[in-house]
Amino acid sequence: MKAPTLTTERLVIRAIAQSDFEDYAVAWADERTTRFIGGAPRNRNTSWTKFLQGAGMWPVLGYGYWIFADRETGAYLGMGGLSFMERGIDQLEGFVEVGWALAPEAWGKGIASEAVKAIVSWADAQDMNELRCIIAPENTPSIRVAEKNGFTQIDEVENELGVSLVFSRMRP
Repeated sequence: MKAPTLTTERLVIRAIAQSDFEDYAVAWADERTTRFIGGAPRNRNTSWTKFLQGAGMWPVLGYGYWIFADRETGAYLGMGGLSFMERGIDQLEGFVEVGWALAPEAWGKGIASEAVKAIVSWADAQDMNELRCIIAPENTPSIRVAEKNGFTQIDEVENELGVSLVFSRMRP
């Protein structure tokens, strides 16, 4: 399956393209991006692997990651979507996970909330009954994004990423 294109008021949420890699790599090399996601900026090799992972889930799982692009300019704003990551976290086993990360220049503008709303709406239309996500306890902006989109905290876990809050959202 190929990623469908989702459109919101300000965004085009579209399939990942090789031409997105430079912007993606720059964002993930920035310590602000990784502060709550892994803790260390990514080198190009790690970014390339993660970039391909996001795109590669679509034909295997029927869902995956998208690029978040500005609807007017086409500029890269971030990446996110649906995944199954085999993280070894019992509370995620068997559940589709929602994730998002924006380039720092896109922070504080409601972009993540808008993108996640479109993603969970798409997931609802695919009959995905329960979605989960994990967020670092200190990442209050992402916690707000999750809560705005119907997620509630169900647990707290510790793994290779450190302490994470586990959130769940049931399809309405």
